[in-house]
Amino acid sequence: MTNVTNPAAEQAAHRPPAIRAEGLEKRYPGGVQALRGVSFSVPAGTVFGLLGPNGAGKSTLVRILTTLSLPDRGSGVVAGLDLLREPAAVRRAIGVVAQRSGTDGNATGRENLLLHARLYGLRGAALTRRVEDLLQRFGLIAAGDRPARTYSGGMRRKLDVAMGLVHRPQVLFLDEPTTGLDPEARAEMWTELARLAGESSLTILLTTHYLEEADRLAQRLAIVDAGRVVAEGTPEELKRGEHGDTVSVELADPAAAAAAVAVLTRLPGIHQVAAEGRSLRARVSDGAGRVPAILASLSDAGIQAAAVTVARPTLDDVYLRYAGRSFAQAERTGAGADAPGAQGGPS
Repeated sequence: MTNVTNPAAEQAAHRPPAIRAEGLEKRYPGGVQALRGVSFSVPAGTVFGLLGPNGAGKSTLVRILTTLSLPDRGSGVVAGLDLLREPAAVRRAIGVVAQRSGTDGNATGRENLLLHARLYGLRGAALTRRVEDLLQRFGLIAAGDRPARTYSGGMRRKLDVAMGLVHRPQVLFLDEPTTGLDPEARAEMWTELARLAGESSLTILLTTHYLEEADRLAQRLAIVDAGRVVAEGTPEELKRGEHGDTVSVELADPAAAAAAVAVLTRLPGIHQVAAEGRSLRARVSDGAGRVPAILASLSDAGIQAAAVTVARPTLDDVYLRYAGRSFAQAERTGAGADAPGAQGGPS
């Protein structure tokens, strides 16, 4: 999967960061520790992804960076402005697309944009021109005079992003922008976000729990787990750090998973063995070459394999290495970092 490329990204990396977080901590009532000293830096003009399962602390982090919540400790800078000392200026410099739609369902798409633009001081011909440009850009011209409640999920999400861009912000925050969309609508949104990133000097911070979304859109990303940044780099850098191949074995009997892990752990050249249901996964220095030995060892132990595949490293492998469990396991159990009831839901 190729990543978004931005011609200005290399020059942007040498400018002051558009976003800088330093040691951010946040604890909610009841003892829920949402952030545990989060630090990262986002070069101007790039797409930066925060990848983590629901409950990892991503939404809490976005709330702090967009001045909707105060940290218990730490500091941050957004668009060259101090979060704690200049919150009003920060709000004027950013656009925010929250997990839940901010549109008025009874108003038309055009009316939603006009109202949002007026809140930022746009008037007259400039206002009309900006709204029409955004409706055109996001393919909403034909639906512009329909109530937003009649829009499909994908159309409504496009309107949300258009509203976040109406005042030409320096930094755009997209908190789980494709959650709840069907695969076709999600793919359309990915295409639009990739085009947006490639055509402008806008800095985008994207939170997501979709591995493919982070791999496709982010030029750099931070993997967040239980309120901490556990890894940071470009998707390709992180995957290159996972040497060898991933061998996945589908067991005929899920009850044999523990025994299968014990068998593979004893084999040379095999590490990071993990089981999930009837699926067994291991990091192997030479995946294709080691498959016969893996299957033979399982067979000798009386364990039947239904299928086996070999693949190059993915972001899921990176997450497993740094978080100690697969992304799917973390999604099911929940990382427990974000406070229940926070805007947009815990993520």
